[in-house]
Amino acid sequence: MDALILGVYALAVWLVFFKFKWLPWNTPTMVIVVTIPVVAMTVLVLTLNVVAPSSHDVRVVGKVLQVVPQVRGRIVELPAEGNRSYKKGDVLLRIDPTPYQASVRQLEGRLMADDAALAEAEAAARQLSESVRGAAGRVSAVQARLSLARRRVSEHDALLSAGAGSKFDREEASAREHELEGDLLSAQAAEEEARQKLSAKSQGEFVAIATARAKRAETEVMLENARWELEQTVYRAPSDGRVVNLQVRVGTMLVPFPFSPAFSFVEDQQEVLAFYHQNELYNVKTGDLAEIYLPTAPGEIIKARVDSIVWAQSQGQFAQGGMIPNTGATDVVPNRFAVKLALRDESSGLTLPVGAVGAGAIYTERMEMFHIIRMVFLRVSSKLNYLVFKLH
Repeated sequence: MDALILGVYALAVWLVFFKFKWLPWNTPTMVIVVTIPVVAMTVLVLTLNVVAPSSHDVRVVGKVLQVVPQVRGRIVELPAEGNRSYKKGDVLLRIDPTPYQASVRQLEGRLMADDAALAEAEAAARQLSESVRGAAGRVSAVQARLSLARRRVSEHDALLSAGAGSKFDREEASAREHELEGDLLSAQAAEEEARQKLSAKSQGEFVAIATARAKRAETEVMLENARWELEQTVYRAPSDGRVVNLQVRVGTMLVPFPFSPAFSFVEDQQEVLAFYHQNELYNVKTGDLAEIYLPTAPGEIIKARVDSIVWAQSQGQFAQGGMIPNTGATDVVPNRFAVKLALRDESSGLTLPVGAVGAGAIYTERMEMFHIIRMVFLRVSSKLNYLVFKLH
């Protein structure tokens, strides 16, 4: 673009001084003619670099997922095809589920057996407790009857003292009292025997219940893990994207090893990063408008907006270690900072080639009358991408 402006200026000089000879061509005019473009271009470029900074390193970064299976097995179905787009949830591959289905059925049966064992242990514990409660109930019943018999004896004694009672009735009531006292002793002995049995067996029964519950919980966890492994035999697309680097086939043995992925999955969601030197961004703010172009789409201007500035880069970090940080024998070239751009307007739905590198500019809120010059620069440069400079 600079060459174009200088070409237009040179044409104007030729018309004024040589074609129409409106002005004389002498030493003063020669100095003026040479000085004007130098000063003007210098002021123009320096101003644009502040109010509309440009970058010739704009990159399209994709989110790539290395597909590594969570379970081992042979591929029995491979619906995925290389370099094809898929929606979130689409089945991409299936691993032979036979051993995992068998494991699930085995653990389901084991869980039923554990449930039965736990129910049996709890029933035995309930039976012991019920026997103690029954013996205690019999003791309470005998005590109630004995209390009534003693009251009857007292009543007969009062009647005999008053000369109105029967000695036979009194002796019969006393015999009933002694009989109930014997029944009470027998019931108390039975209760004590039941309590001793409960005390002797309760610890074992409670241990059996705790053991049965722990075994059932362990089986339940194993069954949950087996069901999860069975689900992992079907791999689905994690998001909208494209399958690339597909090198496996039906029958390929897959293992959950991070260094041997089945294929790569490139998500449709992308990021556009523009890299700037440190002193080019002091006027840039989040929300500023931006435009970029890529050689993959000659003549097309992609609309964007500043999403954020990544105020961090590797030169601000020292690796953890026991050595004192080395500042280097020579000065380190200052690194650049990344500006994250978000597509806007009609460009928001575009799917850009991952890895494409282009150029662009950010339009700040300062001196907006100069923005048109940067826009023209970008559009002319984008048109130049139609030219392919190759000798073969």
